Amino acid sequence: MKIIVFGASGRTGQEVVRQALEQGKSVTAFVRSPQKLQIDLPSKGNGELHIVQGNALDPAAVSRAIEGQDSVVSCLGTRGFSRGKTISEMTANLIAGMQQHRVERIGYVASAGIYREIPGLTGFLAQLLLRQVLADHRRAADALEASGLQWTIARPLQLMNGRLRGEYLEARHGVPSGKGRISRADVAHFLLRTLKDATYVNQSVALSY
Repeated sequence: MKIIVFGASGRTGQEVVRQALEQGKSVTAFVRSPQKLQIDLPSKGNGELHIVQGNALDPAAVSRAIEGQDSVVSCLGTRGFSRGKTISEMTANLIAGMQQHRVERIGYVASAGIYREIPGLTGFLAQLLLRQVLADHRRAADALEASGLQWTIARPLQLMNGRLRGEYLEARHGVPSGKGRISRADVAHFLLRTLKDATYVNQSVALSY
């Protein structure tokens, strides 16, 4: 399987790349700054890593990179408390490139809270502090749902560094009643698992321990 990972230099994106290589996949890492991609090639697995430098806001560059791929993983995000529409604009470019080259499968990392589904004080604070970012992810999610592609949206609660467990709670509606956090390694595990599991096609899933 050939996978292209957008946002590959971010902490979740690097986990996706590393695990995909361990699984023997051919991985294209699409990054603005290749020097930020700090991947130690795994000792197991025979995957191949290809690095493409580009900006996901450039539709032509995105389209060229998607050509010939089997599936797409988006770990795109913005820094800080962005007030723009950067995420949804980049996602629109991904959708257009996939439609042009008939690549159907995409896994997308958003965030819990895009549907205002987090209850109580935690949900209130999320909307207060991250309202613009969550709204941008929601626009991207809505675009994916209308795209005709085979999409899966991962909605992790609080992200943290930590080991890969391979076990976590999932909720298609609302959020899991768990610990309210999950490691980036397990979010990556979920994304790669869903690419080959039709159960998750056209599903938005919240993740937590």
